[in-house]
Amino acid sequence: MRLSAELLAFQDRLGHRFKSSELLTRAVTHASIGTATRPDNQRLEFLGDRVLGLVMAEALLSADTGAREGQLAPRFNALVRKETCADVAREVGLGEVLRLGRSEMLTGGRRKEALLGDAMEAVIAAVYQDAGFDAAKALVLRLWGKRIAAVEPDARDAKTSLQEWAQARGMPPPLYEEAGRSGPDHAPQFTVRVKLASGEAAQATAGSKRVAEQAAAKALLERMERES
Repeated sequence: MRLSAELLAFQDRLGHRFKSSELLTRAVTHASIGTATRPDNQRLEFLGDRVLGLVMAEALLSADTGAREGQLAPRFNALVRKETCADVAREVGLGEVLRLGRSEMLTGGRRKEALLGDAMEAVIAAVYQDAGFDAAKALVLRLWGKRIAAVEPDARDAKTSLQEWAQARGMPPPLYEEAGRSGPDHAPQFTVRVKLASGEAAQATAGSKRVAEQAAAKALLERMERES
């Protein structure tokens, strides 16, 4: 199978030249267009998630030889979560080469957080199957390097931090609700509102519900900490 000019250029951005072009093609094929004769990337995504996790766990242990598990876990979660994978995918232009069905194309699939994150994990698995663990590890460390170096000692995401803040004060977990949606179908903007049992609330708008939830949680947590 010969690769398109777009996928050849993607290989250069990725920094790995595939021996098996079929693996790369499968890694960028979304379920919305996959068939029995054209497999999608879901199985690769499952594998890539595990490869990424092992590489990241090793990297964090090497970077901080004295850290305990409770200190490493938030950093690990920050580095492997879907938003981080999607950010890396954007940096290498993965969205530009994704093979999507018509429905995903019309709803802005190339920019969707979850779709990009899943595809990045699939690409990691494709490199692993194409050239082995060392090649996949080198890829991850190259693409995630600055993030590993910059990850905060306490890298809990905003939703987790807000929930822990509430529980420490005897409150139930915060409630999240979609407060609005705007923009065209291919590039929607979601407004999410978060509320504590004590009545305090905040909201934020972003291109995905997950990002909007995190932004709303961060805004509310920062406000509560300023006022406490």
